This record gives sequence, C-alpha cells and structure tokens, in this order.
Amino acid sequence: MAKSLEEVHPVKAVGWASRDTSGVLAPLKFSRRATGEKDVQFKVLFCGVCHSDLHGIKNEWGMTTFPIIPGHEIVGIVTEVGSKVEKFRVGDRVGVGCLVGSCRTCPSCANDEENYCPKLIFTYNSTDFDGTRTYGGYSDVMVVDEHFAVHIPESLPLDAAAPLLCAGITVYSPLKFFGLDKPGLHVGVVGLGGLGHAAVKFAKAMGAKVTVISTSPGKKTEAIERLGTDEFLLSSDKAQIGAALGTLDGIIDTVSATHSVAQLLALLKSSGKLVLVGLPEKPLEVHAFAIVGGRKTLAGSFMGGIKETQEMLDFAAKHNITADIELIKFDYLNEAMARLAKADVKYRFVIDVANSI
Repeated sequence: MAKSLEEVHPVKAVGWASRDTSGVLAPLKFSRRATGEKDVQFKVLFCGVCHSDLHGIKNEWGMTTFPIIPGHEIVGIVTEVGSKVEKFRVGDRVGVGCLVGSCRTCPSCANDEENYCPKLIFTYNSTDFDGTRTYGGYSDVMVVDEHFAVHIPESLPLDAAAPLLCAGITVYSPLKFFGLDKPGLHVGVVGLGGLGHAAVKFAKAMGAKVTVISTSPGKKTEAIERLGTDEFLLSSDKAQIGAALGTLDGIIDTVSATHSVAQLLALLKSSGKLVLVGLPEKPLEVHAFAIVGGRKTLAGSFMGGIKETQEMLDFAAKHNITADIELIKFDYLNEAMARLAKADVKYRFVIDVANSI
C-alpha cells in the first residue's frame, strides 16, 4: 500500500494545496525529508503569490501534477542545519526562490546558471532526485540543499523581500545580461504588475530612463508619481505610440496575457532588445521584418541562478528596493487568487504564513 503524503518523509508539514483544475486551495497535511548533511530546514514566515502559481493550480500550462502546493518566493528563519552546511547557521534569515535542485555539473550549472540546467528541479510541481514531488512555500516548513538557499540582507523586511525571489530576479537578470543596466539607457517596461513594478525599481536604480507601457490609463499616476517612472505610454493610444517609435534601447515585457509584440518591437531603436519574461498561455506571432528591419533582438529570460539571486538581493538592500505588497493570511488565499486573475493587486500578495497556520 502506497504511503500517504503525510508519511513519505519524517518531517511533518502542512500547506495549502490545489487538488484539481478548479484551482481551489485548501489545507493539506504532507511531509518533508529529514535534514540531510547539506540541507537547511527553516520555518516559513512569508511567501509571495506569483502569477505562475495561478497558472499552476488550474493546470493552465498542462503540466500540473495534483495535489500541488505552490509558492516560490519563500522567506523564513533557519531552524536546523546539516552536519556539512557552511553557508547558514540556525537563526539566519533565509530565502528560496524558483528552484531547489539541478545537476550541478552541466555547462549551465558550472556557469552559475542553474536556472537553465536540463535537470532543473522546481520548488514545486517537480520531481526531486529521490523521486518524490516537490511542494512549495504555501506551507509551514521547508527543507532545501544549502546551495539553493540565499541570505536575506538584514536591512530588507522579510515580507516585502519575499517577492524579490521570483519577481525581482526575473527582471534583474535580463537587465544585467542584455546590457540594459547602463546609466542613461532608455528602458521600457510592459505591464505594471508584480514583475513590472520591480523592473521599474531596478532599472531606475541602475540609472536608466524608464517608460512604462500599459493598457490601463489609470496606472499613469501610480507609475509616474509613486514609482518614479519617467514616461508612460498607453498602448491603445496611437498618437502616443507613434511619437515613441524607435526611442527605446530595450524593453522588459512582463505581461502573462496573450498580446502582440509587433508594437513593442516598433518602439525599439535599431539593435534594440525586447526581452520576454512573462509567460502567456498561447504562442506569440512575430513577423520576421519586425526584427530584421532594425537588427532587433527578440529574446527571453527565465529567473536567475543562485549566485545572481544573491547579487540581486544585495543590490536591493543597497538601493532600498522591496516589493509593494498586500499581506494576507491563508483564509483569504482563494479570494486573493480571484483578484490576481483580474490584476486587482498592487503589486504582490504575500502570505503571512507563520500567523495563519
């Protein structure tokens, strides 16, 4: 007889799980592995709610194995360390993002880009090396190899730092890799949600001139007056778009809804770069001339490696960058998901895990 989720491993845990494509989340008792010699165990204090969690709990990408416990913006306090752990001590502030394992030997891993490892193990809805499923941070305890955990700088509040572990690194990495981190460049940010508002903050801290491109006219005041955006483009306003053609050095596209990229490519200067970090459900259509006509780049970027994630957190601490959050408890989670589906959050829900389990 197969063991129950509560019996697979020795460390008892409880989380909030979706059991089918309805996406309804409810408590679930399960278990974590014992703390191995290179593992850290920690009490989860806060966990961000990412848009990809919403896709996952409803199997909108067709890759979900139920039950699924989401959450990959996880912060807490170390409660136990393995005998060979070197990075952490009990009591340390710790974070875990989108990945908890990789092969550690391939070229990507050797280049500190574990996020591109062919054997990448995601924090949830993935298969661990021991053959068991991974479960995320909508839960009270985590056990992870120390290599895949990062230190949360003391100056960052844990709740508002949690979303940096996905939203933050997802926009920081392409800004750095594609050379959009140079002072004086003009960078566009498409969408002003969880990723978009983080992109604005990081790009501004890097010295860029930032333009937010949005379908929502109501976000103009928020973007300019509160986030310090230099310009705002309403994507449905042909006059505004026409005046901005060929003005941007690069664009970070954070939108997860299906949308046209032709307009965005037209906003780029020659040799400009459009980088996709959002994950729409349906394929995007691109005409070749929109790219070759200006030697433009249409690229993608996927999270970041562990070393770069720590670098991002240290940069955030130096420049006082945190996510704008709405703190919730588990009993509000299903309502929060419904609001997230309507983009009704500024800009990231964060679960107060320790005070709601």
